[in-house]
Amino acid sequence: MKTKLPIKPKVEDSFGIFFAPLSLEEVYNQANNPANGAVVLMSGMVRNQTDGKPVVALEYQAYEPMALQVFYQIAADIRCQWSDVNRIVIYHRIGRLKIGEISVLVAVGCPHRGEAFAACQYAIDTLKHNAPIWKKEHWQDGSNSWVSIGACEQEES
Repeated sequence: MKTKLPIKPKVEDSFGIFFAPLSLEEVYNQANNPANGAVVLMSGMVRNQTDGKPVVALEYQAYEPMALQVFYQIAADIRCQWSDVNRIVIYHRIGRLKIGEISVLVAVGCPHRGEAFAACQYAIDTLKHNAPIWKKEHWQDGSNSWVSIGACEQEES
């Protein structure tokens, strides 16, 4: 049986899971490159409701080593499908986030906008489906519930 080696990111890519707030400017700058014709950046944030039920906060947890491996695999898949991609950045928050705070940033820098958009969408969709990241929704009525972010894929599609 062949042993699967861990995927290592390219030097120009950046991945992380953070307690601290995420910076749009930092992620954009990391995805930028003189050979880019486009940088597509997707920002996911905490909204004030889910299915009409008022939300006051979200709390994220992740199994970080595996989540980072998923991020690396996403980048490897992107580079196989869109070979012109120059830079990939995937950052996710953990901890308790208030309404309006950024929970995830994905940026792809590429010579052409079409590939940058497609690769960025692939990255966020795959992250939401595969990464071991869970969120607890804190409801206005004081109740809460944990869900895998993959379980949110149906509502976001």
